[in-house]
Amino acid sequence: MKERKGRVMIIGAGAVATVTTHKCAQLPQFFKEIMVASRTLSKCEEIKNAIRKKYNRDIKTARIDANDIPALVSLINDFRPDIVINLALPYQDLAIMEACLQARVDYLDTANYESEDKPSFEYKLQWAYREKYKERGIMGILGCGFDPGVTNAYAAYALKHIFDEINYLDILDCNAGKHSYPFATNFNPEVNIREVTQPGRYWQDGRWITTAPILDEKSIHFSFNFPVVGPREVYLIYHEELESLVLNLKGLKRARFWMTFSENYLTHLRVLHNVGLTRIDEVEFEGHKIVPLRFLKAVLPDPGSLGETYEGKTVIGNIMTGKKDGHILTRYIYNICDHRDAYEETGTQAVAYTAGAPAMMGALLMITGQWQGEGVFNVEELDPDPFMEALNQYGLPWQIEEHEPLPEKF
Repeated sequence: MKERKGRVMIIGAGAVATVTTHKCAQLPQFFKEIMVASRTLSKCEEIKNAIRKKYNRDIKTARIDANDIPALVSLINDFRPDIVINLALPYQDLAIMEACLQARVDYLDTANYESEDKPSFEYKLQWAYREKYKERGIMGILGCGFDPGVTNAYAAYALKHIFDEINYLDILDCNAGKHSYPFATNFNPEVNIREVTQPGRYWQDGRWITTAPILDEKSIHFSFNFPVVGPREVYLIYHEELESLVLNLKGLKRARFWMTFSENYLTHLRVLHNVGLTRIDEVEFEGHKIVPLRFLKAVLPDPGSLGETYEGKTVIGNIMTGKKDGHILTRYIYNICDHRDAYEETGTQAVAYTAGAPAMMGALLMITGQWQGEGVFNVEELDPDPFMEALNQYGLPWQIEEHEPLPEKF
């Protein structure tokens, strides 16, 4: 086992990074020194002040451009963390992975790489670091948020303890909360809108099947009766954890991802899309080149500001059908997170909380040696048991229920 100093560097200073920093600060026996680094130092200082006020702890801050690999390597070498938690933009994943490789430091993120110029995301370029990390004797964990992350662990746990094989997987992500704004996104607007305006995709019988985007009248959706919050309309979209799960889950025949969207959200998004404000290519405006989606991000509410008025809950989980000793069974593993509780604890909201808390837990398992390895791993490739225990212990308790399988078609 590596010698650990209890030192963690968090790159990013948005709502998710705020949650992760709070969760690390709550465990000084493991996270003895914390640095938050971002291009916007003032946001780092806001987190620092909140941590000092709430926990009477001092953390370090730094200004860094995560795309500047030499500068990032220098910062890592100066601070010498056990692990770098990447909570920056997904466009910056490869630069941060490369910096960790050069500095020989373990790495963890919550979202996979996405090209700035193309609205699609895949693990291919991050998986290419497997052998490089192995040769350097370091560990990289990809997608250790909630979805991806916790949902991957749910599947791994179910395969280890409930099923001999999982044949059908449906991941359902519901935000049943309400805030005071007419329209807002729950995390970075640029990343969020790029994600949900793409065509949907699911895996069946060894191949990917493309479906209409959620804004299209041909999109696939149905009403699902979620625990506690009741019926909500869920839409089929593509989500990154499917890419690794279809490779790593024994017996898988079909895998889909569903997310709730209110009619109010879809109406606003359709208008913005139709007038060109979701475009990611540059346009000329009064002698300057601007990207419409980035302009839109600048005028939309900061996701970190939503928590104060947010009410309601999120419900995220997996419905899995498979075989055990020749018998077919279906189980639903899920978490319910309350927006008000998330705000009281971290000053954010449940969407940020469910993404940021698991990042702390993954880092904790690496620092304590419960997750060890050399190379690059997705969460389902690691032992799910200590992670599932950490979820119950540190704020994201889960439940298991018997359930009816979801139908093939709607």
